[in-house]
Amino acid sequence: MNDSTNLKLVSRADWGEADGKKVYLYTLTNKNGMVVTITNYGGVVTSWTMPDKNNNKGNIVLGFNELKGYQAPPPYFGALIGRYGNRIANGKFTLDGKEYKLATNNDKNHLHGGNKGFDKVVWDATPSTDSSALTLNYLSKDGEEGYPGNLKVTVKYTLTDNDELRIVYDAETDKATPVNLTNHSYFNLTGDVSNNILNHSLSIDADRYTPVDKTLIPTGELKAVSGTPFDFKTSKLIGTDIGKVPGGYDHNFVLNGTSGSMRKVAVLSDSTSGRQLTVFTTEPGLQFYSGNFLDGKLQTSDGKSINKHTGLCLETQHFPDSPNKPAFPSTILKPGEKYHTETTYAVAVVK
Repeated sequence: MNDSTNLKLVSRADWGEADGKKVYLYTLTNKNGMVVTITNYGGVVTSWTMPDKNNNKGNIVLGFNELKGYQAPPPYFGALIGRYGNRIANGKFTLDGKEYKLATNNDKNHLHGGNKGFDKVVWDATPSTDSSALTLNYLSKDGEEGYPGNLKVTVKYTLTDNDELRIVYDAETDKATPVNLTNHSYFNLTGDVSNNILNHSLSIDADRYTPVDKTLIPTGELKAVSGTPFDFKTSKLIGTDIGKVPGGYDHNFVLNGTSGSMRKVAVLSDSTSGRQLTVFTTEPGLQFYSGNFLDGKLQTSDGKSINKHTGLCLETQHFPDSPNKPAFPSTILKPGEKYHTETTYAVAVVK
């Protein structure tokens, strides 16, 4: 690492170059010694180190030690996702009477912003000097990946002394455009990808979910979770019903409570390590993805294969394909409006 700049609670190290711009790795540390590393390439959370119940430290997110791991094709480890997190059917939508065509990078559908979404660009980064926080800025120009409008995006990561990673998303545009920003961290609370996540317990505060077709596009129905494998109203092991879900979980849950208000929406726990993750958000939806497409071809930096179900995502969001589903909560941001959402991932050790 050629460059190292020490700031009060955030340190920076040279991490390479992409698109002719410098890429850095920022290390956020809180008073408890918890450490989160984030790069301005794709806004990726590359690691999150915390102790288990025996005080052994481990990394609870999947990721790599080098930039090249993130420059390869998806699975979007730890990345900021935009302009539109999740899928848009057939890579197109109509807005104000005009049809917009997007990349079809997920079979016939558009996924996570296209061929070069926000996960593959270099963000401008500003570390805080008085807190363990990092602010990222990016201008997505009119027509980028087929989307209308110049979209100014700001995302702030803060590691608090309460062992929370807070993510605040803000955006403004000069033309109406769909916006749905999220973070795509894969969690494995055991801290070891040799273990799968089927023995993690999960609860999701949602009475309904959005069923999907065979290409994972919502049908438009909001279906009750009761009596289905999607009922996580009471905590249960992920492995309990996953065999009843063709392909595994990759579904949007309709969160209870008032969209726009911060509320607890999910709790993930691992009894072996004692680690627990609680999710709070202002968003109306949560995509629970059980790592179905991880196939062992990727390896961690220490050489361990990243196999199916060795990480899971809890992506706070608006619903998939909302631009083509008028009954879903709108994702259209108009000039003069301000996009603002917040999500907090809080961790703890339960002994």
